[in-house]
Amino acid sequence: MKYIIIAIIVLIVLLVLGYMVRRKHTNEIERLENEKHQIQNKPILEEMTKVKQLNMNGQTEEMFESWRNSWTQVMDVHMPKIDSLLFDAEDCIDKFRFKQAKAIEQEIQIRIKETDEQMSLILVELDRLIGSEEKNRIEMDQLKEQYRAARKTLLAHLHSYGATAGPLEKKLEQFIPKFDEYDQLTDDGNYLQAREIVIGLNEDALYVFALLSDIPSLLTDVQNKIPASIYDLRNGQREMEEKSYYLEHLEMTEQLNVMEEELVIMKESIIQLEITNVKTQVEEMKDKIEMFYDMLEKEVMAKRFVDHKRQPTELRLVEVTSITRQTSDEAAHVQQSYRISEKEAEIPLVCLKQIETLQKRYDLLAQRASEDQLAYSSLQEELTLISTDLEVLYEEQNQFSNNLKSLRIDENRARAKLDELKRLLHKTDRMLQKANTPGIPEEMDVRLEEAEEHIYLVMQSLQEVPLNMKLVDTYLAKTDKCIQEVHTKSKEMLENVLLIERIIQYGNRYRASHPHISKRLDEAEVAFRQLRYSKALEDAAIAVEEIEPGAMKRIEVLVKEDIWRS
Repeated sequence: MKYIIIAIIVLIVLLVLGYMVRRKHTNEIERLENEKHQIQNKPILEEMTKVKQLNMNGQTEEMFESWRNSWTQVMDVHMPKIDSLLFDAEDCIDKFRFKQAKAIEQEIQIRIKETDEQMSLILVELDRLIGSEEKNRIEMDQLKEQYRAARKTLLAHLHSYGATAGPLEKKLEQFIPKFDEYDQLTDDGNYLQAREIVIGLNEDALYVFALLSDIPSLLTDVQNKIPASIYDLRNGQREMEEKSYYLEHLEMTEQLNVMEEELVIMKESIIQLEITNVKTQVEEMKDKIEMFYDMLEKEVMAKRFVDHKRQPTELRLVEVTSITRQTSDEAAHVQQSYRISEKEAEIPLVCLKQIETLQKRYDLLAQRASEDQLAYSSLQEELTLISTDLEVLYEEQNQFSNNLKSLRIDENRARAKLDELKRLLHKTDRMLQKANTPGIPEEMDVRLEEAEEHIYLVMQSLQEVPLNMKLVDTYLAKTDKCIQEVHTKSKEMLENVLLIERIIQYGNRYRASHPHISKRLDEAEVAFRQLRYSKALEDAAIAVEEIEPGAMKRIEVLVKEDIWRS
């Protein structure tokens, strides 16, 4: 029984596998049949019908017969053979001869591929032939119309073409035999050969019609416009040189001579209808001529600038020279009373050398301007540089002169500040002496002595000759900081003394009822008499706050109000 079950299972598996393989081959046969139908449905007959509308002679007739034979071969031989192979493959599949069916399928695929390529090639050639005929007809109509228009233009404007009219006429005459050749090939049904004629004519037309379009303007430039511009430039150059303009640096005469020689060669090239390089040369000449005009205009504008700015610059040079010498004398005088840095001390000497250099540059410029030895554009550039350098020198000296003047102002300001600090220190000392305190702590005495020493240093620095204001300012800043701190600390100390007294007075009411409070207040009084004001304030404040929190702040407010009223 077990072996029977196994055999049944194996049989079922084989049947399932066989069905699956059979289904696979069946699908392949359907695909091959679809490809065969696609080949059969290619619109070759329709396209061949279009060919019959053409001249069925020569090349067209030969190609048509070739395509018809190929199509007949496919439909009468190849397709029946493919159908037979498809039938054989289906028979093998039905009989489960899958290996044999696969071989037949491969053969069918090869035949279908070869047939499809052959039919596709026929369609391409058909399209090429039919398309060539249509393109030839459209393009040839356009070419003939352009040819007629070109001849009409040439005849109507012979004077514009000058010596090129004859060569251009010959170029146009070369189109006629090609037109005739095209017509003959078309009549003979040789459309592909005619297509080559049309392509060649299109290339020739582009060249010839471009000549017709470009030559009139080129001849006008080469024969009229550019020579006229050269003549105008020569006259302008001559007139400017007669007015003392220096123009040798432009090398214009030499370049205009070269341009005139090139114009002769360019005219001959145009007559030979070789205009490619001529077009480029004409544009380059135009650009160069425009450049010469700009350069001449630049010289004219430069002369106006030099004529307008030369005298003001000379006057400004005299003015700044005088200022430079005054500043140098002022610096020498100031240095007797004030000490300045080595770098600042060199400024007058450097400025004197710079003004001498500027004077030499201006003298040379004036000489060249009077002798016409330099272009006005160069003179303008140099005059502009001199003016700029002159103003920079003036600003540098002006700043230096202001710095010198500020030394006396700084000295007076320092002396006034010193007097102010002396008064503040004296006021602080009197405030401490008049205050009702047990005495002045040693720390405060040290601060007062330090402030006196700072004042002494400032006074000594102000007596030095020459006076070093930087050192004075340094000492003065330290003195100001020291005295301000002394004054602030003194006020704080006196406020604390008054606050201590008030706190102790306030706390006396609790001595009898709170012995430990009385003890703390006694300690505060001892510290107070010993001039330990910070310790006394701390002990008194703790005692009062312990028995009455918030009392300290109320006392501080009252003390500040008393001080403010006083």
